[in-house]
Amino acid sequence: MADPARARRLAVRIREVVAAALERQVKDPRLGMVTVTDTRVTPDLTEATVFYTVYGDDIDRLDSARALESAKGLLRSQVGRQTGVKVTPSLTFVHDRLPDDARHLEDLLLTARERDAGLAGVRNGAQPAGEPDPYRKPRVESDESDEEMMGDTLR
Repeated sequence: MADPARARRLAVRIREVVAAALERQVKDPRLGMVTVTDTRVTPDLTEATVFYTVYGDDIDRLDSARALESAKGLLRSQVGRQTGVKVTPSLTFVHDRLPDDARHLEDLLLTARERDAGLAGVRNGAQPAGEPDPYRKPRVESDESDEEMMGDTLR
């Protein structure tokens, strides 16, 4: 079984090599503002998955995905040269949705805070419907009926 620490170290090194090669060597005009966010390597060190994000809209993401696929050979050769492993892992590029999902979650939380603030404004000075204290209380009978009951038990 392969050493998991070695796989993690190789993943970090692959992330650095791919990021540097994208910045300096890949001259594809379709490649947008790509950020390599994470890399994972299989335990047998033969396959690496590179996660990336793209600044822009869906068209920019598609163009960048095509550019990464076309530059896959160049990037793999750079990884092989700079890592020194016996077998260079094959590269798979996957768009990382985590930043997009986090941004969407932040938007939802902001909307919830705004609605809570609006509800707090409506709640100020509001009166409850019905009685001020809606909970049931034990029935308290008048003093006359208490005396009658006591008189009945004494008789």
